Amino acid sequence: MMPGLVVFRRRWSVGSDDLVVPGAFLLTIHFICFVIVSVSLVIFEYNTRILSVKLLFYHLIGYLLILFFSICVEIGICVISMRGSILDAEARTSINIWIYLKSLVILFDIAWLIVGSVWLGHYYSTSPIDDPKKVYIAIIICNWVLVVITLITIWCTFDAAGRSWVKMKKYQRSMRETESRFNYKRSNSMNRNWRQRKVMRAYQDSWDHRCRLLFCCMGSSERNRNSFTDIARLLSDFFRELDVVPSDVVAGLVLLRKFQRLEREAIVRQRKNGTYEFLSGVPITERTQFLALNDAKNYDFFQTVIHYMYFAQGAYGWPMYVIINRTKMWHLLPELKCFGCFCGSGDDAEVIQDNCCLCNYAALKKTLQMGDIDIVYATYHVDVGETPFFVAVDYTHRAIVISIRGTLSMKDILTDLNAEGEVLPLQPPRDDWLGHKGMVQAAIYIKNKLQEDNIIEKALQRNPDRQTHSFDLVLVGHSLGAGTAAILAILLKPDYPTLQCFSYSPPGGLLSMPAVEYSKSFITSVVLGKDVVPRIGLNQMEALRADLINAIQRSVDPKWKTISCSVICCGCGPEPTSVVNMSGQDTHINQYQEERGTARSTSAHPTDSSIALTLHQPLYPPGRIIHIVRHHPKAEEQKYDSGWRNVLKNREPVYQAIWADSTDFDEVLISPVMLQDHMPDKVLAALKKASSGYLCSSPCKFPMLC
Repeated sequence: MMPGLVVFRRRWSVGSDDLVVPGAFLLTIHFICFVIVSVSLVIFEYNTRILSVKLLFYHLIGYLLILFFSICVEIGICVISMRGSILDAEARTSINIWIYLKSLVILFDIAWLIVGSVWLGHYYSTSPIDDPKKVYIAIIICNWVLVVITLITIWCTFDAAGRSWVKMKKYQRSMRETESRFNYKRSNSMNRNWRQRKVMRAYQDSWDHRCRLLFCCMGSSERNRNSFTDIARLLSDFFRELDVVPSDVVAGLVLLRKFQRLEREAIVRQRKNGTYEFLSGVPITERTQFLALNDAKNYDFFQTVIHYMYFAQGAYGWPMYVIINRTKMWHLLPELKCFGCFCGSGDDAEVIQDNCCLCNYAALKKTLQMGDIDIVYATYHVDVGETPFFVAVDYTHRAIVISIRGTLSMKDILTDLNAEGEVLPLQPPRDDWLGHKGMVQAAIYIKNKLQEDNIIEKALQRNPDRQTHSFDLVLVGHSLGAGTAAILAILLKPDYPTLQCFSYSPPGGLLSMPAVEYSKSFITSVVLGKDVVPRIGLNQMEALRADLINAIQRSVDPKWKTISCSVICCGCGPEPTSVVNMSGQDTHINQYQEERGTARSTSAHPTDSSIALTLHQPLYPPGRIIHIVRHHPKAEEQKYDSGWRNVLKNREPVYQAIWADSTDFDEVLISPVMLQDHMPDKVLAALKKASSGYLCSSPCKFPMLC
């Protein structure tokens, strides 16, 4: 359990070892002010026979004393806060005394600032000394700013359920002491459960308040309130009774990233399961299936995957177009319309809820200029569980394409966060076919919209002369759109047997395994590198939670040192002691793997009700998965093909495509590119790079160079 700070008889969302940063900041500012006040008292002459000057002089002396005590207390806070490791809170038990002293000094500081502000209002303009009063007003303003920053920090670290949490922990501790003293176990745990439920309700209310505050601009509709409640319950369950603060998570991620790297190096060194290298965190063995692009059928299929990625990217509208084409934004100008008027352009697409100049539609048309494509319908209406999409006729590939937008708004984020499993609305019903709740709702919304407006039939009858009635149906999407497209494909499959779906960077917690197996015949997913989204579901997050706790438990350094290892000199600072001790030691790495497995097992099957953690049914990415991995060639690797010489010389990564299984994405890989690999433009660029060379049909020592 991570030690959250308990002071003023309540828990706070900050650790006792987090105070070194604000303490050092206040210490620096107060020391500068102390020097300025001291110098002003020494070099300036104060005529105490004048009332205003006399008041100023004595106020500066009083303020000098307050600054002196502030500096002393802040030095104490910094020294105490740097003691011990993350879990060694005993070394910092005296921090509470220093916090109480600092609180007292702050009260005196505020009172003295009020008096100083009164002096400024009464005497600033009439006081005969110019330089001292200029210094004085600067000191007053600076310290008022510090007081405001301090109060904001206190508000940010306030834990609304902190008092209930402390009462519950105090009760549980007394119960354990009683049981230990009299050597018996209480069979009746009703009181304990009642207190736990009270804390859970308090934290759920706290998360609900945070959601409402964060999404305050969205209004308070019934749908939004229900979403806030579901998400608050989910988050409060996930963090239930974990005494964790944000900085603990940051330190744990730093350690976990380094432990994962050491573990991969050990696996390669030991040749576990025949692994001879890792590409983008993926073990490469003799059983790894590379997508052989030197085969014409595979190459054509891969080009189709690239082709439909443009549709997924185009659904994002003008924001994504501007990000990708920063130097070519002016290309949109000819496509813009005045207040939605097509002005006789002959474009009869139905566009719903775009802005006045149809910027999103203009960006969509520019993105889809890579083929003979006719846009039939586009809606940019967005709400919780209601995602924008468009329908187009693709004459190049003889398909009706439904492309669904990914996350781009706060309402989309709420849809993403509503991640519990929900039974898919199938006929006949299948109770073991579960899907991401928010994306199931989005898929139902799009299905109803397609049926109500008869959009698919309109697209099929778009151009009888070009036989559009015989075109196949293709669903595509990226991120949130990928998950929604996959679920919608399952719902529409009975009505459109030849349907195909291309799901780019889909969420990891999307479908239960029976639904995944069914989807493999018509859904193709694409994942780039160490993209975090296909590795994130409730079950994967629970495993990550256990891994973080296990990593933090192994830490022996102060938190500030652990975090600084990843930021100083771009990660070139000193390694944490726990990482150094594990480096090159297979015994220690094997022990770490065992402890990690135990931690995951404990989170799934807790033995102590005081640390009971949630367990959700695993959900996985959909369909067959093409994983685009990158290889960073080493200088000693032989350059078999002259075509790769310049690439290898420039140390650029070589991209390859391999077939992956849904269960391969059950662990979050901590990496600087874990978010970058999710961006649609990065996915499209990686697909193009992977198709630019031919890969081996079977693995060899250096398959990326064959």
